[in-house]
Order: sequence, then C-alpha cells, then structure tokens
Amino acid sequence: MRLSVVQAASVRLVASLLALAAAPAFAGDAADFAALGFSADGRYLAYEEFGVQDGSGFPYSNIFILDVAEDKWAGGSPFRVMLEEEQPGLAGVRAKSAAAAAAALAKLEITEPAVFAALHADAEPVEDRKVIRFGTPGFGLSEPDDTATLSLTTFPSTSTVRCVEDFGFEPPVGFALTFEPSDRMATQMYRDESVPASRNCTIDYQLSAVVAPVNWAWRNLTPVAIVSVFSRGFEGPDRRFIAVPIVNRP
Repeated sequence: MRLSVVQAASVRLVASLLALAAAPAFAGDAADFAALGFSADGRYLAYEEFGVQDGSGFPYSNIFILDVAEDKWAGGSPFRVMLEEEQPGLAGVRAKSAAAAAAALAKLEITEPAVFAALHADAEPVEDRKVIRFGTPGFGLSEPDDTATLSLTTFPSTSTVRCVEDFGFEPPVGFALTFEPSDRMATQMYRDESVPASRNCTIDYQLSAVVAPVNWAWRNLTPVAIVSVFSRGFEGPDRRFIAVPIVNRP
C-alpha cells in the first residue's frame, strides 16, 4: 500500500527536520532518528532509526510504532530492513522500510506530523544530556508555561544477554526517568526491571528529545521521550533509540 502524497511528503519533511543533525564524534554505529508522525488521536507514534552498520558498512532502517497508551509496540512493528550491500545507501534502505511499514501506518491512521517539545541535537552544545526541560508552548513570543524537568539516571542491571559471562564486559546498564513539574514533587515515571536483549550490552543512555502531536498541550495528548541507547559495538559504542511515554506531562 502506498502512502498518500500528503502522508509521504509529511513523513519525509518531518524525517528531515527531526533527524538528529551530525553524527557524534566517536567510532561506532550511531543511528539517526526521525519521527514519522502520530495518529490523529495521539494514540500511536511512528519513528525511524537509520544508519550504516559498523564493520560491514551496510545501510539499515528500522521503523517502530509505539502504542502510547499501552507503552508497547503496535502494528506488527518493528519493521527492520538492512541491505547487504553499500548501495543504494540510506535512501534505498529507507524507501524499503517505509514500504514495509506503509500498510501498518495506514491502518493505524498515522497521518499527523510530530513536533519537538524539546531537543538535544547531536551538534548542539549541551551541558547535561541526561536532563531535558520542556513545558506547555507559549503564545507568540511568550516563554513556555508549566515547565517541567525530565531527568535520566543509570544503574547496573541484568539481562538475558550474558555480557559479563560470555564477553567479559561490565554488567549491562539500565535507566530510570524522573519527571519533576515546576509546581509538584518529582516522581519516577519509568525504571528498567532488567535490560531487554534487544538493547544488547548497554553502557549508557541520554535524553535526545521529547516529541508530541501538533497542539498536544491543548488537546491533552501525551508527549513521548526519545532516549538514546548506547551499547557495545564492533568499532565503538552503537546508538539506537527507544521511546517512553511521559505519563505526567505539564
């Protein structure tokens, strides 16, 4: 099933605007991120991570659809595509993953653009990438209202991947998210019980962005935190992305 002209244009425009700028200055496989959009009711978020695999040089693209209300994958996602050749490159592999996900995106009516409520771009100097602040958008030149702070902490955890026993690495690292509105006590909104095998042998996490549907604050819709996951890779740290609904928004 093909995306409509409006959908396709929206997907590519948002992907271009939301791609997290230049790759960080370390060896390894640092995926880039693009928010592909929300369903009209804000229930579903689609996003993509894409890049070039370290070692092989093969381009890949993974599309995820998050059920924001249930905090689980939806629509048969993730849709993972890797081309076992260097050409036609990122454009080619992204086209293939978009085609693979098109039916699910259409069925779940993911047609609305995603916007940034906050962003730590790769090329942006940021004092602490484990803290991000956002609020209700102001009118015109006004500053945001009802600001809140989202902070990330890490800790040694466990995993079904035998990072210590089989590879001699340190124990995998888990993370927790704490949400602190300006007018209320801080609450822990998420904490890993263990590290899923899909994250491999994790070494760190960062807060990359908060994405939301258009006019999310006025429509009482849920924004979503985008967390960078760093794991041990062939040539250095690999980066992927996970999405966590912010259930206690400002």
